[in-house]
This record gives sequence, structure tokens and C-alpha cells, in this order.
Amino acid sequence: MNKYKTIIIGAGQAGLAMGYQLQLKKEPFLIIDAHQNIGDSWRLRYDSLQLFTPRSHSSLPGLKMSGNPSGYPNKDELAEYLQKYQQKFKLNVKLNKKVKSVVKVNDEFIIKTTDEKEFNCSNVIVATGPFQVPYIPKFHEELSPSINQLHTEDYKNPSSLKNGDVLIVGGGNSGMQIAVELANDNKKVYLSLGKKPKFFPYQILGKSIFWWLSVLGVMRFTINSKIGQKIKQNDPIIGKEILPLIRNGHIKTLNRATDSSGEIVYFANKTSLKPSNIIWATGYKNDYSWIKTSSENVFNSKGLRGTTSILT
Repeated sequence: MNKYKTIIIGAGQAGLAMGYQLQLKKEPFLIIDAHQNIGDSWRLRYDSLQLFTPRSHSSLPGLKMSGNPSGYPNKDELAEYLQKYQQKFKLNVKLNKKVKSVVKVNDEFIIKTTDEKEFNCSNVIVATGPFQVPYIPKFHEELSPSINQLHTEDYKNPSSLKNGDVLIVGGGNSGMQIAVELANDNKKVYLSLGKKPKFFPYQILGKSIFWWLSVLGVMRFTINSKIGQKIKQNDPIIGKEILPLIRNGHIKTLNRATDSSGEIVYFANKTSLKPSNIIWATGYKNDYSWIKTSSENVFNSKGLRGTTSILT
């Protein structure tokens, strides 16, 4: 029987930071993660991914990321940092453990993994992060198999695409970064946007935008505050590299994609496009079906949870 006081599900930033804090308090714990290596949730994403938070705001407690604090790390740098963090503090982690169910029986949680292992504990901390199940609009099923379709989770670099133009659907930071990469690779790029994006520069007067947000107190507002909700509704793009490419026509912006048929994608303003490739930069959706509990301190009225939830 694998019995622990606390089990943390997920060895990303939140899970490792929680493990660090429990270790400081000399509380016994175990972190389990589905990946083969610490940091794989970042390491396996597209090659050119750069974080939009600087090193000063990407570091975990007890260990600063090396390099310019105002600079922005790439995904491999963050992956190596997370691996170094776990090794430095000797955090108790078991890898290759994908959880298939969490059930509460009396005062104890039973965690079962896909390799048929079972763990028992008094407390569970869910720290599985935001990248769970890729979301793609259902109308993509109406498209011809001749169109190469990829979600950002499966895109690695320009060699992932076949010859021809590229439609990127979604205007978040990932969609923007990939659009810039492909335009610089001389691809003909179209970018479908649901709303007009707001851009923040990486730096102002030599300081990271996040330094300014901290000084102005913006970073202290919670997601439930009025300002927090306003920021969420107008999620800004960090970095302005895409703007000159849009101005000179290397990237053409389109309205929100609404439907498709065969080889054609239709947009909200009644225009259409026949792309050779589509990259769905449409984000992820949550899946907590493996948590077999209706505990109110885990899920809200919409069936969602916070960044880290604790089951007790």
C-alpha cells in the first residue's frame, strides 16, 4: 500500500512550489506526474515558444532563474529550470503516473493511475495546470482531409506544415508567436481573430512590463476583483513583433472563423478562405472527470476550479 499524508497531482510550477512549501514545514508528501521527465509539459511544446512572463516572474520560491530577470525565457529554459528545482530540493516525485481516478472513501483518498498503481492519502492537491484537453471548434470536422489541421499542442515548427498558405485560428500569445515564426519563414499567413487584440510591450524604459504592473499594484488584484475580471476579458498580448508584419501584409488578419465546408473556412463577416494548413490556436478545455467528488471546495458552479485545488 502506497500511503502518504499529502499527494500532489502535477509536477509543474504549482505542484513543485507546493512541494517546496510542504518540505519547509517538514510535512510528508508525494508529487505524481504523467510525463517522463520534469518539465515535459513545456519541453514538448512548439520549438519557438517563449514565455510572456519574465524570469523574475517565472521563478519559484527558493531558486531564481539564472539570466536577466527582465528577460523572457524560452520553453526549454523553463523546462530545465523546473528539473533543476526538483533536483536541488530533492522533492519526492514519481513520474509516468497518469491519474485515472481520485475517490474519497471515508476519511481517505484513493488515487488510481493508468498503470494500475494505487496511492492512498489524507489530502490531495490538484495542480494539473491549464494545458489539459486541446479545444478545437466542432466545425473543423466538416473540413476536407486534404487540409492539414494541427492544434498548437501538435505544432512543432514550420516543417510540421505542408506546402501552401496557413490559417491560424486564435489570437492569443501562442497564435501570435506562431504567426510571426511562419511569416518570417516566408509562409503566407492568415490570422483569424475573434476580437481586436490589445498589445503590451515586453519592456518600458528598460523594465519588464510585469515590473511596472507590480509597481502599480495591478499584480495584487485577484481574478474575482473588478480589475481582475476586466483584465481577463481583455487578455493582452505581450510583445508587438507581429504588428509590422501585419502592416506590411506578411500576415493578413481575418474575422472570427465560424463555419467550414469541404476545403473552405467561413468567417463572421461572410468572407471565406481555402487554406492548405490550419493551426488551431484555440486553447484548451478543462477535464476533471477523473475527480470522483462533488466537494464544493474543489468545483465552482461552472464545474471549474482554481489554479490549485486542495481536496481534504
